[in-house]
Amino acid sequence: YVAAVYEHESILSPAPAAPVERRAALELMGRNLDIYEQQVLAAARQGAQIIVFPEDGIHGFNFTRSSIYPYLDFIPYSHSGKWNPCREPYLYNDTEVVQRLSCMALQNKIFLVANLGSKQPCERAEPRCPPDGRFQFNTNVALGADGALLATYRKHNLYFESAFDTPAQPDHAFFDTPFAGRFGMFTCFDILFYEPAVSLIRQYNLKQIVYPTAWMNQLPLLSAVEFQQAFSTAFNVNILAANIHHPTLGMTGSGIYTPVKSFIYHNMESYGGKLIVAEIPVITADYKTNLEKTAGRVSEKGEGKEQSPPSFYAEMMYDNFTFVPLWGEKGELQVCANSLCCYLNYQKAVLTDELYALGVFDGLHTVHGTYYVQACALVKCGGLSFSTCGQEVTDATALIDFQLWGNMSTPYIFPLLLTSGITLDFADHMGWKNNYYFLSKNRTSAGLLTAALYGRWYEKD
Repeated sequence: YVAAVYEHESILSPAPAAPVERRAALELMGRNLDIYEQQVLAAARQGAQIIVFPEDGIHGFNFTRSSIYPYLDFIPYSHSGKWNPCREPYLYNDTEVVQRLSCMALQNKIFLVANLGSKQPCERAEPRCPPDGRFQFNTNVALGADGALLATYRKHNLYFESAFDTPAQPDHAFFDTPFAGRFGMFTCFDILFYEPAVSLIRQYNLKQIVYPTAWMNQLPLLSAVEFQQAFSTAFNVNILAANIHHPTLGMTGSGIYTPVKSFIYHNMESYGGKLIVAEIPVITADYKTNLEKTAGRVSEKGEGKEQSPPSFYAEMMYDNFTFVPLWGEKGELQVCANSLCCYLNYQKAVLTDELYALGVFDGLHTVHGTYYVQACALVKCGGLSFSTCGQEVTDATALIDFQLWGNMSTPYIFPLLLTSGITLDFADHMGWKNNYYFLSKNRTSAGLLTAALYGRWYEKD
């Protein structure tokens, strides 16, 4: 099927914390929706059957709970009636934004997924009802090619969003299409957690995901395109991921991903939006995913023939990793922390004076969110001293053949493979052998930035 995602440079309110009237809020959002309208038309002309827009693309960000209120639409969450906002605009008040989105879908006969702010009144007597008598949600809507509202999703894992509430229960949101079956839907930070992302995919055996995001890149392990691809690979799903484009805030990185190929956009240099349109196969058969353990033997390690390089500590992604350096053009390395041991066999195909290191972390990550990580990571360091390992690096020249493995305690492993210029590469082999997860590559296509097994141990969050 043909899919489109749009990385949008949103027109932002100059003073998001200042109170405005609904009319002024609609005027600002209207300018973003004008751009959406052009992009839907352009995508439809290229044959796209579905288009996805980013999180915060219509209203922007950095609001307070009260200042965002004029920007919120009313969205009915009861899935009882079929509502077509374009054809039935008078059914509910304050639905101007979703009406425009619905009309775009209808006029271009395209499925459309967008993110907006929504409000839902509640009785103050309700136990969870906020003092102002309403819930405010970070919301995705999916609209059919006829403009009908097919599904809504309220973001569960908020990322420092004081303007919004967390729904009482995680939404499991999905919708059906005639061209690719069922699509699941979640937002941005949700991708790092079991609920609702993993449970949705497993419960409904989903193979297509739409994913609005407003992601601030964090190298070496959590760049947008890097993790979006890893998620697609780990769960054997197609992901249509739309990010917003604000390079000064480190926000870029969208794509249409399949487990074996992707069409990505990552641009920290220029401004303006970017439409990606690509034809991808519908995933139907349930191949054995990388989450399932496969049989096989791990080759026995030769004991202590070579002197291992010294280990050292350095901070990466705000976590204290234990590293060993890669010295020489080839070698076998091992580094452990807690119950996790990481192993690397490597050979540098091109010798450079760059410093690389193999790092391990097995613990609770506590900055910008709390979640338990098990990671084995081969990274290029920022400079030639050990203290630079873990820094954000975007360019590299060393081409490396490697086999990386670890005795991970969780089945949820996201294989990361990032090359120079924030480009993606694909492993030759990956998956389980006994209780080890393997990732191997016979020479990267460009200089290696990161090759990592990023494990999420959800039970220990």
